[in-house]
Amino acid sequence: MTKAEKRPVLTDVALAAGVSVATASKALNGRNHVNKNTRQRVLDAAEKLKFSPNPFAQALNFPVTGTIGVLTADLSSRFVLPILMGVEEAFGAGSTSVIISDARKDLVRERFLLQTLIAKRVDGIIVLGDDANARPSLSEHVPVPVVYAYTPSVLATDCSFTPDNAMGATLAIDHLVARGRRKIAMINGEPRFEAAQERSSAAHAALQSHGLGFVSGEVLYGDWSESWGRQGVRALLNARLDFDGIFCGSDQIARGVVDALREEGRSVPHDVGVVGFDDWELFSTTSRPPLTTIDMNLEHMGRAVAGELAVAIAGVTRPGLHKLPVRLVPRESTAGLDGSLANREDAAGGPLKA
Repeated sequence: MTKAEKRPVLTDVALAAGVSVATASKALNGRNHVNKNTRQRVLDAAEKLKFSPNPFAQALNFPVTGTIGVLTADLSSRFVLPILMGVEEAFGAGSTSVIISDARKDLVRERFLLQTLIAKRVDGIIVLGDDANARPSLSEHVPVPVVYAYTPSVLATDCSFTPDNAMGATLAIDHLVARGRRKIAMINGEPRFEAAQERSSAAHAALQSHGLGFVSGEVLYGDWSESWGRQGVRALLNARLDFDGIFCGSDQIARGVVDALREEGRSVPHDVGVVGFDDWELFSTTSRPPLTTIDMNLEHMGRAVAGELAVAIAGVTRPGLHKLPVRLVPRESTAGLDGSLANREDAAGGPLKA
């Protein structure tokens, strides 16, 4: 090669193969998320161009730097914060640094922050959402492993973690039935959310397994607010339905339900047992009485996601949607019909947190 000739670079290979620079980089370095045919196309283009990676550039682009990036949808979200605490706890035990970037639900800002993390040569990225609806994949656009938490990727080839909403709904219904409730209603959140649909379907199946059904014949959908919880109770009462248990799609809804029942002269738990979802202590422990609810174990999810990313950085990936176990936290809102309190153990048999 003469001085006048230009040495081919990665951008030339990507252009010749008709792929992005990130995909070309992954293909040449044996990383995942690259289709077999695409990989071969990149390799053929590199050979045709006589592309020889610059060792210094490789050292800059693909070392383990001991830094990972976390790209959040909304840093202030009550779902994001506990997962982030688990991530930081897992990585904080070693020498890994965590760079947190908050996209604030702005796609333009998200793209900018993603490029910033790549420029900082992070070893991997955790994409952390605040709802269970699947989101577009970012994995094809970055040269490092990506793991998704709470909000899964639409691609089955990506690695995503979510709480097991169906398990939570089943635990809630089984608990109400075990406490002597047979006439159960469900007041849920917005139906456009996958979490709401999963909880409804699983609750219906759990009731059927006990030879029961919803007293209203169907799930009541609204929003995730206390106000909707109160409206839902009044809708049940106006329909003159006889009910002794209510499963709520969130703790906010549940606290509204408890308040409305009290205002209507119904005692919780003597007349009606109530179960919430989320174990958001702002609502679950300050409700009168305190709420039995489903804890999604979000800090545990953060630790699991961090561990998965560490393994992926080492070259081993476990693609697919991984649903992590949740647990029932029994409190006074579901005492039995005889007035007895639930056993102070979670549904998996482990002790509750103090």
